[in-house]
Amino acid sequence: MRRVILWSSVSVDGYYEGPERQIDWHLVDEELHSHVNGELAAMGAFLSGRVTYELMAGFWPTADADPAAPGPMAEFAAIWREMPKIVYSRTLSEAGWNTTVVREVVPEQMRALKEQPGGDLVLGGAVLAETFLRHDLVDEFRLYVHPVVLGAGRPLFRGSGTRVDLRLVETRTFGNGVVLLRHRRR
Repeated sequence: MRRVILWSSVSVDGYYEGPERQIDWHLVDEELHSHVNGELAAMGAFLSGRVTYELMAGFWPTADADPAAPGPMAEFAAIWREMPKIVYSRTLSEAGWNTTVVREVVPEQMRALKEQPGGDLVLGGAVLAETFLRHDLVDEFRLYVHPVVLGAGRPLFRGSGTRVDLRLVETRTFGNGVVLLRHRRR
């Protein structure tokens, strides 16, 4: 059965965005980007909310058209374009780049999707993650902890009201100081 994997970069103090929605503190170098590409290329679909989707769609579809784009960036552009995507939005009427728009998270539909063959499903975006957590749909957490304390911003976990007991299945420290913490449900 496929898993839903909550995948996010966070600061040491648990923020996924700065107070003005900044993500310029992400330390994505060639080593980290190559690792992420290798992991994401094996996935079955990206699940995101409208804001995350629009952020990604505003850059990645043509990021590899720039001849100066580093190899890992160009590689991810192709991964993102080709990967099936589901965007959850009540306002978006259509989306390009192999994307299906779904109005709301329906637990029974998500469980049926998890039973289909294919790679795991990557969940991005804190607001959507809250909904998935509330419906008990997250199977794994992959948090890339960046060595910065932001002091303010948007926390990844704002209180879904749901306790999830986890077990650590992997850690990895990258040369730039980012640490991967990978947990699965007990």
